[in-house]
Amino acid sequence: MVGWGTIGKIRMNQDYSQRLRSLMQRCDIPSFRALAQQAEVSDWQIRQLRQGNLGQMRLEILQRISAALQLSLVELLSQLDQITTAPVAANPPDCLEPNSLEQQLAVLQQEYERSQTQLTEQPQTLQHQFQRSSLDTLESWLLYWPAAVFAVSQNPEFPANRLIPLVKPVEQLLAQWGVEAIASVGATVPYDPQLHQLIKGTANPGDPVRIRNPGYQHNGALLHRAKVEGE
Repeated sequence: MVGWGTIGKIRMNQDYSQRLRSLMQRCDIPSFRALAQQAEVSDWQIRQLRQGNLGQMRLEILQRISAALQLSLVELLSQLDQITTAPVAANPPDCLEPNSLEQQLAVLQQEYERSQTQLTEQPQTLQHQFQRSSLDTLESWLLYWPAAVFAVSQNPEFPANRLIPLVKPVEQLLAQWGVEAIASVGATVPYDPQLHQLIKGTANPGDPVRIRNPGYQHNGALLHRAKVEGE
């Protein structure tokens, strides 16, 4: 014998399938399997949605399905919420499930809004962490470089070699970022037009040239060509 709760579920299942088909038609998605493929979810997940088992589905899965239907998650939940108002068998109050669809939708919407807030705040948090890590590396440079510049401005004969250790933190930071010099200033290297910019003299590929300005690569990608002098 079929109970009241079972009848309510059957009617609700039919409403979900019909509503999903309507949403799929707007996006030219021909079948539930095609929806699963486009959303990159399993057929079982689509079946769960058709049966109204939202409480058993992860938020990520629902977001993928809503994206495939060209809807936001809130819009998808709103569309499904219309189903809850569709006429079904008149269930007595004591036959209603404690975890109703409306409750599931409310929980999912709260989770969605919370995840959106986290996504909005995440770039700011990551940027702050990145800046703080960089400042920690540059700490000695921040503390002593302004004093060194002041000393040079007051005494033009201030020995330049005393400034060299102060720029080490900058070099360390560039190394942490994967920035590498193509070659040291003054070094003689074979001329490579892809890596070198000839600013004086002439040179053919492979000819020895002298590095005038180093040039840089970032994780193997060229940032600036090194300026070189030929014969």
